[in-house]
This record gives sequence, C-alpha cells and structure tokens, in this order.
Amino acid sequence: MQPVRKAVITAAGLGTRFLPATKSIPKEMLPVVDRPAIQYVVEEAVQAGLTDILIITGRGKRAVEDHFDRNFELEHYLETTGKHDMLKEVQFASDLADIHYVRQRDPLGLGHAVSVARHHVGDEPFAVLLADDIMVDEAVLLRSMLGAYDRSGCSVVAVEEVSPEEISSYGCVEPDGAATDGVVTIRRIVEKPPREIAPSNLAVIGRYVFTPAIFDALDRIVPGAGGELQLTDAIALLLGEENVLGLRCDGGRYDVGQKLDFLRANIELALDRPDLGPALAEWIGELARRRGLA
Repeated sequence: MQPVRKAVITAAGLGTRFLPATKSIPKEMLPVVDRPAIQYVVEEAVQAGLTDILIITGRGKRAVEDHFDRNFELEHYLETTGKHDMLKEVQFASDLADIHYVRQRDPLGLGHAVSVARHHVGDEPFAVLLADDIMVDEAVLLRSMLGAYDRSGCSVVAVEEVSPEEISSYGCVEPDGAATDGVVTIRRIVEKPPREIAPSNLAVIGRYVFTPAIFDALDRIVPGAGGELQLTDAIALLLGEENVLGLRCDGGRYDVGQKLDFLRANIELALDRPDLGPALAEWIGELARRRGLA
C-alpha cells in the first residue's frame, strides 16, 4: 500500500457569489486577513506532509500561479529598503511546496476537475482539498484522514454535522453503524438530498483522500444537472467496489465561498493574531455595545 504523497486543490470555480469583486480577481485570491484564501489551503496540505501539490485552475486564474511564483523585482525592492519581515512573507509563499498546475478547460463540475488530475497523480492514492474550505485546525483533520487511510487502505471523506435546513446543499452520507474514534463506514452517499429524504445530517465537506480507483469511477458516471460530473456520484460507484470511510470534522471549518463564512474566517483569524487581535476584540466589543448587542 502506497503512502499518500500528493494533494490536489481544486480552484477552477467562477466565484459568482462574490461578484463584482471576482470579475477580475479569482475568488481564491480574495484576502483572508492578509493572505489569499488559497494560501491557507496550501499551508494545510504542507502541514500534513503533502508537498507535491497540483492546483486545478481555470480561465482567469493566472493570479493564483503568480502568487506562488517568485517575484524578483519585489523581493529586490524589499531587500534594499530593509523590509525584511515583508520579504520573508513573500518568499514563504513561493517556497511552500512543489506546486504544479493544470487547467480545467470546461466548467463541468467537481468530478471533472478531479479527473483532470489523473496524469499527475498516476496510480497513487492522493488527497483532494477544495479551495473554498479553510480549516483553522493546524491540519488536524487532514492528518487524521491520512492516518485513517494508512490504517485501512480505504478512501476517506470528511463529514460534518449540519442542520436539516442545510443538508440539501451538500452530499450526504448514510453511516453503516456507529462511529469509532470519529470514523464511520459509509453505506450510501446522496448528492444534495431534500431534507425529508436525507439519510442523515452528515454532510460531505471539502476534504477527501482517495485511492486511484476513483478515476475509474469518474470515467463511468454520467453528467447530472447542468451537464456537470458530480464527485458524489463517483464516490457512490466506488462504494460498490471498496469500503469508503467518513471521518467527522469537529469544527474549525469555514466555507469562504459563502460571504458570511468568509467574514467569520477573517474575524477569527485576525483575533488569533497578536498584532491585530487585542485591538480588533476591543473594537468588536465597542461596536456591539453601540448597537445594543452587549
């Protein structure tokens, strides 16, 4: 059984929820405090030990590649002007990992985006991280998923409890029995079920560890609504051929593709910063008092 060495980050979405800002800026480059959102996802993969990273991009995403590349003119300016702390931050982004890129030419869904990673991944297990999901957990969830794969040899998906009103926005899993150390065997998976027929309140979130068998499953699915290939449908096929595990996420996740979670992530991460947190906390308290919320 091969260890997981590679991570695939999907970053080809159009970002329509953040228009007009994303008309000219990739949504993955929107800043969370002072780093683009996608940098947090790359850092998470690196913290989990995955330094061979493939980013799936699309049209208009050149800024993502530029961010993780060297900028010698900027670095020279920061060096000569004595701005060494800023220089370290700029170089940190370009030295994080061995990053590769491939373009998803047509917006045919998450399943299609994962399928274009086949030539880079080859016949190896790999992790998939959705760029919209930021984990504020020092890679605890991803490391736990890699550990579950190492012990079982099975594909692993991250799941999180959501409210009945939210489940229709997610893939939903039906567990086969109770969880052991936060891990369940998945009996069934359904894409965005109405709350009345959802098999549970466990939603699939944007972290996966797959065996290479997922590529064969992706080859066999048919397009769904909007002509998109759903990753959930491929996982459902995979379930008929091998065990797939679900590992529960206990918090720290922000879907920065949603405006409210984007704002929450900015606030929480800023509060954790010693240079920003105290002043921001004081201002939030004053604002709450002015508005009669405290």
